[in-house]
Amino acid sequence: MADVQQDSHDSAVTDEWARILAAVEQQEIEFTRFFWVDHNGITRGKAVSRTSLRDRMSSGIGLAKTRQASNLSDLGQPVPGFDAVGEVRLVPDPRTFIPLPYAAGAAAMLCDLVDIDGRPWAACPRTFLKEAIQACEPLTVRAAFEAEFTLCRKRPEPNSLEVLDDTLCFDARGFDVTHDYATSLARALQQQGIDVELYHPEFGAGQHEMTLRHDDALRAADSIVWHRLTARALAEQHGMWATFAPVPSPGFRGNGNHLHLSLWDDAGSRSDRRNVFAEDSDRLGLSKTARHFVGGLLAHLPALVALGCASVNSYRRLRPGMWSGAYACYGQDNREAAVRIPSRLRGSAVTSTNIEVKVGDSTANPYLLLGAILHAGLDGINNALDPGPPLQEDPNLLSPSEQERRGIRRLPRSLAEAVDALEEDEVLMSALGPMRGALYPSLKRADIAYMDAMGTEFEFLTHALRY
Repeated sequence: MADVQQDSHDSAVTDEWARILAAVEQQEIEFTRFFWVDHNGITRGKAVSRTSLRDRMSSGIGLAKTRQASNLSDLGQPVPGFDAVGEVRLVPDPRTFIPLPYAAGAAAMLCDLVDIDGRPWAACPRTFLKEAIQACEPLTVRAAFEAEFTLCRKRPEPNSLEVLDDTLCFDARGFDVTHDYATSLARALQQQGIDVELYHPEFGAGQHEMTLRHDDALRAADSIVWHRLTARALAEQHGMWATFAPVPSPGFRGNGNHLHLSLWDDAGSRSDRRNVFAEDSDRLGLSKTARHFVGGLLAHLPALVALGCASVNSYRRLRPGMWSGAYACYGQDNREAAVRIPSRLRGSAVTSTNIEVKVGDSTANPYLLLGAILHAGLDGINNALDPGPPLQEDPNLLSPSEQERRGIRRLPRSLAEAVDALEEDEVLMSALGPMRGALYPSLKRADIAYMDAMGTEFEFLTHALRY
């Protein structure tokens, strides 16, 4: 049986490659970009010519290991095993192939990082998420990211960020200002097979949000990578600049990238699929499984912040009163809580039941963040962790003594605090593994030192440009 299954898998892969090669010829694609996301959340890649694509699809492209040990300023860090010696391979996932709607003659695929012998590399973020998804089996994970971004009239300059509009949150005029751009972005995403659910002007000046529809966990993470690449490329084609930086300039409210997720039992027929987070008899609509998952999130939130708010700049946003989830608590529609339980939608109460994790922004690697959240939630389920009662009040209105009595903690106030919390978290450090457990904190501490040395003006500009 195993041989039959392997033969079927190999045949499917061969068919997929044949389809891609045919599309490349028919659409006259000259270069196919092999992308991966580094530990700073930056999408990087190499491109393969049309004539070389057939061979490189299976062999992959060589990549120096030290590329995964570079900080936000591209400086390699002295981490054992990440120096001038050694490389891995960028091996594309054929299911992610897309002709790029903003770059005629180009296509792209997302890649896994594998060792030369073909085994998954321990510093591959996409593999980390795959392993977390497998840990959830037989349940499947559905997720959706909500990324906010700031539209600027031109490329940011030192101490200068000229936003496209100063409309109010949900302001009708904001739709008119961005109509051509937003329409082209939605159509481009749809051409890539990504479903857009909502779009609106957000709270801050120049701030907008285009929400993607929920999908299987790996595809949800892939989709947010495409979303950011497409949003930024199209902005430049429209003579603008899009930045997903947490706080691109002093005084700005900040851009988050919230994550919604749920666990499903997909056994049986399509009509038998069941959202295991949903329970009609519960006043929040949550099952015991969902509550234990929340318990796991609350237990590991300080460490999760290091992966979700992954830059020095992130902590200018993760503050009380910013609706960024600066407190380790949960509640229904409580936007100051790090874990929000969205009220269910009428007519689709069961299917719409989900958990929102707010402590994330676009400096995070989405594969690392989602994978770590799954490990934290599973720890809650496996150990029946009790999240306690939900908080249905604004935590900012409670006195420090009342917050302490209710177990409401402020989350880390800096990347340094968050990295300390991560290194102290045995569950998440074990999930990350020895290689990434050494690499990730080292990279973040290097960024902390570098940004501190270069000053705040450099920090704001760097994040506005990089993200």
